[in-house]
Amino acid sequence: MDDSLSFESFLAGAGKAAYKAMEDHGRGEYDEFALHGGVAVERLAKAVLVKRNPLYLLEMRNGNADMLLYLGGDLEMEAERVRTVGANEALKRLRRMGVLPSDLQLDLLIELRNGTAHTTVGDEAKTLLPTLAETIAILLKAVSMSAEQFWGRWISAVNVAVDKQRDALQRDVEIRIKQARHLFDDRFKGLPDGAKERALAEPFDGPTAVAVTGSDESLIALISTLACPACGGEAHIRVTPIRSTATGAEVTVDLLDCPLCGLKLTGPEEINASGAEVEKAVVPSNVIISWGRTLPAPLDLSRIHTS
Repeated sequence: MDDSLSFESFLAGAGKAAYKAMEDHGRGEYDEFALHGGVAVERLAKAVLVKRNPLYLLEMRNGNADMLLYLGGDLEMEAERVRTVGANEALKRLRRMGVLPSDLQLDLLIELRNGTAHTTVGDEAKTLLPTLAETIAILLKAVSMSAEQFWGRWISAVNVAVDKQRDALQRDVEIRIKQARHLFDDRFKGLPDGAKERALAEPFDGPTAVAVTGSDESLIALISTLACPACGGEAHIRVTPIRSTATGAEVTVDLLDCPLCGLKLTGPEEINASGAEVEKAVVPSNVIISWGRTLPAPLDLSRIHTS
């Protein structure tokens, strides 16, 4: 049997796909997350099967004894003729063996990966990170491997994903912060020492606050700056009027967008869950706020320039 069907090969492939899945999720590329997450589960499932017995990889549909003899080590075969069990059957076998429990969310992840689910992939896949993390944890236990050894630098984000003590919003925001931090670090790989520190220390050109006005010159939002909860750099925030009072207006910070690490938080709930120090936002004290009925078209805060 060739090395590509070894336990070590399947384990390495699972790790590579799992890391890509975490990066995809952090970038908001949920279609790619479903693809790489499904591949990670399939390869780790096959690693468990081959560790128990290489014959458990046998695809039973064609009735050809050559694969049986090949997996048993008694027959040589050309690489293009080698066929092993698919993801769905691998999971079924592990469930029959008592390694994996039934899990409709895991089934959905595999369906999304295979393109057989009748749904928009990104909409469904976004919420499946805890399922991926929990499944991998079970499979790692079956091969006596620690999560820290498998996940490496992603272990902190994975631990958050499976933490039932946090509510769904807190878990989602904290995972995205950790993902943004890793992706930010990746931007500086191969660059001279100190490049990241200089990028964080260098202030943005232009004013610290920019007004967004309507056609009648009334102020409907204020773009300001705040320390990013992921990388510590200067993130943009949108301050929006939400209610008038006798002396002015009540405002809220409803969008945070960091051009350095790519972290984007939408709504005051996500921003509050991130721990961002909103009270330290740079907002001029002499702005008189008035507002229209609606905000302008979706605003890309990373593309703001000084006029």
